[in-house]
Amino acid sequence: MLPNQRAALITIALLVWLAPVGALQAQQCKSVQSAATVATVVELYTSEGCDSCPPTDRWLSEARRARPDLIAAAFHVDYWDRLGWKDRFASPAFTARQAQSVASSGARFAYTPQLIVNGRDWRGSVLPPATTQIASVSLRLQRGAGDQVSVNLHRLADAPAQVQLWWAAVEDGHQSEVKAGENRGVILKHDAVVREYARVPAAGGDQRLMLKLPAMGEGGRKRTLVVVATDAATGKVLQAAQLGC
Repeated sequence: MLPNQRAALITIALLVWLAPVGALQAQQCKSVQSAATVATVVELYTSEGCDSCPPTDRWLSEARRARPDLIAAAFHVDYWDRLGWKDRFASPAFTARQAQSVASSGARFAYTPQLIVNGRDWRGSVLPPATTQIASVSLRLQRGAGDQVSVNLHRLADAPAQVQLWWAAVEDGHQSEVKAGENRGVILKHDAVVREYARVPAAGGDQRLMLKLPAMGEGGRKRTLVVVATDAATGKVLQAAQLGC
């Protein structure tokens, strides 16, 4: 066999071997099943108008690189906008969410930057290790045709009477050159930025949602769908999952 013939056969063999692997990866990308144990969910409340927020923004980016198991959502609040710089990622809905979390998270008041880990106010610089607690609900996220995404919640043993879902579409790699306010002249970088958010009414049985969510966001950035199930009575995180494609 000539050398060029041998190289051609090797190339064909590699293509045959790689094809099913690629198909499997695509299939896994379109459907995500939550783990048996409860995921670690980190909510960051931040603002481009807050001069103490950028270090925590960077901390969250680094934490996600160190802990791929983390499920993160950075909510930009709007109450700093009145001080001279309007944060384009901020929303009154995110401010309302932070205010609603005060009672259940253990925080005495809303502040920035604030971290909430699995529903509780977190003041430490080191996150808790991944939990071994068995989840009382399971989540399955699946991308269908076009922009359609289905979310299925199934109750397991010890599930509370009422379970509440919330979801967020987040994007990485955003950058802003701040021209006014406390961070004037600073270029800020953001990951896990919440661009869409909704809170679903609590329910007592299994739940199914159908969402219309493009896989790509602003500037061609990949959008990740974050879905979190909580105990409606206490705000405790029961389970979470994310779909990044």
